[in-house]
Amino acid sequence: MKKKVVVGMSGGVDSSVAAYLLKEQGYDVIGVTMMIWQEEEQSLLEENGGCCGLSAVEDARRVAQHLEIPYYVMNFKKEFKENVIDYFVGEYQKARTPNPCIACNRYVKWESLLKRSMEIGADYIATGHYARIASLENGRYTLKKSATDAKDQTYALYNLTQYQLSHTLMPVGEYKKDEIRKIAEEMQLPVAHKPDSQEICFVPDGDYASFIEKETMEKAIPGNFVDRDGNILGQHKGIIHYTIGQRKGLGIALGKPAFVADIRKNTNEVVLGDNEDVFAPGLIAEQPNFMSIEQLDGPMDVWAKIRYNHKGAPCRIEMTEKGQVKVIFKEAQRAITPGQAVVFYKDDCVVGGGTIVHKIMEV
Repeated sequence: MKKKVVVGMSGGVDSSVAAYLLKEQGYDVIGVTMMIWQEEEQSLLEENGGCCGLSAVEDARRVAQHLEIPYYVMNFKKEFKENVIDYFVGEYQKARTPNPCIACNRYVKWESLLKRSMEIGADYIATGHYARIASLENGRYTLKKSATDAKDQTYALYNLTQYQLSHTLMPVGEYKKDEIRKIAEEMQLPVAHKPDSQEICFVPDGDYASFIEKETMEKAIPGNFVDRDGNILGQHKGIIHYTIGQRKGLGIALGKPAFVADIRKNTNEVVLGDNEDVFAPGLIAEQPNFMSIEQLDGPMDVWAKIRYNHKGAPCRIEMTEKGQVKVIFKEAQRAITPGQAVVFYKDDCVVGGGTIVHKIMEV
């Protein structure tokens, strides 16, 4: 009997080819697009559709018809609002910089979609992510980097559980992007040349601060730009407008390059410094999720990424008494940002990761 798989189809080329590959592999494939938008007209702002706008539904439906597979739209607006949008807004209000894609992957694309898929008799869910799932000798599942480092998406998937991994297929992880587009062209898929979505899907214009003000119906409160010693340098527009390491768009001229070195929620201050002030040798991360190991029993040398486009750096990790992870890098890293994820790798496999709480300035 064929195994049934629900493919999350975003209307893009990657998830479309994922559906095709799984059908070719002999699976009983069902296409599903998750409707997560709060306001339908917002999706019209996207020129080509983000990962989940209205145009995505039309593109995914056309692909499903072309592949001759059943296709459905499932409503996950409530789950998306609670787990992604509310979290996104709350983190910025706490002077942290969130990664909404990680929250969406863990709590919407996997937790909610997997639950609903299992209820309709599916064995697996599948996506078009560039990552591979590996079953290890210790009985655990983990993510392995995709065939192409340039598109690898394991960073944004570090928070998946063992149960979720055991019921997930990621066929695209074995290919490079140009190979995926070539397959789409050969199969004459209608989205073969559709550009990749870049921005956060619910903030298509990239103006996070305006989105947060609209969502909370509160204007950001201006405060002081200060230097490391607390000397006032000027006035900022509100802490939601800034992130660690930021240089452009500060709206202040100091006669030399200035960078956001720290954001102090309690005093509503944004600390500016030189480029070297943005570097730190370590960090503390909370809410760790381990993949290739059950738990971290002692110090471990790994490779860590502190943001999606970070090339990674060697470091040593160990647990603290509070159940957090202490990370010390061999060389100081730039713009360690509270709210972002730190993800640990060993031999191309994801060891685990957590959410950055604060940087460590001295070791």
